[in-house]
Amino acid sequence: MNTEIFKTKLEEEKKLIEEELGDIGRIDTSTGEWEATPESQSSPEADTNDLSDRTEDYEERSATMSTLNSRLEDVDLALDKIKNGNYGICESCGKEIEEERLKANASARTCTECMNK
Repeated sequence: MNTEIFKTKLEEEKKLIEEELGDIGRIDTSTGEWEATPESQSSPEADTNDLSDRTEDYEERSATMSTLNSRLEDVDLALDKIKNGNYGICESCGKEIEEERLKANASARTCTECMNK
């Protein structure tokens, strides 16, 4: 299997995810982890509806941030596996992950059979 193709695909995906994360959050310098930020700051004259809308927006951004963080972790893990020479091996059964599955999801951690269990 030519892992260079998958490495390129994963690096491109990582860049896109990091751009999306940057649009809705920032990196906490003390932990190095991404955290959601509010879209806009509250003004002193904000009414209850404004505060409610901003809270709802922040919660949506936090949920999106969580999903993107999880995806980024999967991509980073796949890139590490390429570097370590064990990319494309199912974490459940130890068999090779089908190339078609990796083409659809380059950071897949299981083969199709194990995914469907």
